[in-house]
Amino acid sequence: MIRALLSHEPGGPETLRLDELPDPTPGPGELLVRVRACAINYPDVLIIEDKYQLKPPRPFAPGSEIAGEVIAAGDGVSGWSPGDRLIAATGFGGLVEKIAIPASRAIPLPADRSFEEGSALLLTYATAIHALVDRGRLQAGQTLLVLGAAGGVGIAAVEIGKALGARVIAAVSSEEKAKAALDAGADATIIYPAGELDPKALSQSFKDGVGPEGAHVILDPVGGAYSEAALRSIAWEGRFLVVGFPAGIARLPLNLTLLKSCDVCGVFWGAFVAHDPDRNAAHVAQLFRWWAEGKIAPKISATFPLERGGDAIAALRDRKAIGKLVVTI
Repeated sequence: MIRALLSHEPGGPETLRLDELPDPTPGPGELLVRVRACAINYPDVLIIEDKYQLKPPRPFAPGSEIAGEVIAAGDGVSGWSPGDRLIAATGFGGLVEKIAIPASRAIPLPADRSFEEGSALLLTYATAIHALVDRGRLQAGQTLLVLGAAGGVGIAAVEIGKALGARVIAAVSSEEKAKAALDAGADATIIYPAGELDPKALSQSFKDGVGPEGAHVILDPVGGAYSEAALRSIAWEGRFLVVGFPAGIARLPLNLTLLKSCDVCGVFWGAFVAHDPDRNAAHVAQLFRWWAEGKIAPKISATFPLERGGDAIAALRDRKAIGKLVVTI
């Protein structure tokens, strides 16, 4: 038997229970992996509440990206041996001691990188590079405004924006988060006004922060009232990238897109992987090159044992995380 943190009914992180499951076995084309670390992402908040587009049958373990070691390979799998280190995006099921995954999803983890770092790379950085390169068409010298810039996707976007040669303005909610964004390479920060949200004041703070030309690309993993306020600071023919909605699903007045002749672009990395796996693989290869060069590096602000995995999900839900939170197993 293996230990697993399971969702038995829809609800918040407090409904998760540490339980036991039968030992998994690898089927054809699969690898059996001993999970060493599982990073927490916002879909983990949604999936246990039945608010995510993916709704696995219960009981299931949340956890959408892992790092670990190969235990065994199923029929038809070549190129992997017991003890090999890997990372993988699983969609769900990562908060377990062992998991069987398609070998096609596994990516080798270099020996000089920790399991914690490896588990924190794929979803946020692959989302950010797809957003900025494919959807945002970000060019060197352009201005990039990143909302939620101290979160996992936010810090990844700051680092990748700088790697692409952009001027990066990081919008955050506190001085502590502003420091984290500056440490990641942001050129300047905007701290959201305190107290009850004033859309006009927030919009003006974005306009002042990005400058008179506006932001050529805006990456928004926050949503809510922040989205429209940020959109008002966009440059002529800018690109507004919709990544997530922890502050609520935004309602944008479309006259703004007409006045600025700008694009509003959805960013759904998981579907992109399915539609264009070769391009995703090229992005991941670029991420590993930048990682080796020190241009990007996953930022982990806290680790949790498996039995406290629910606390990690709660901290992310409550927007207390800076960078990534990782459950070690």
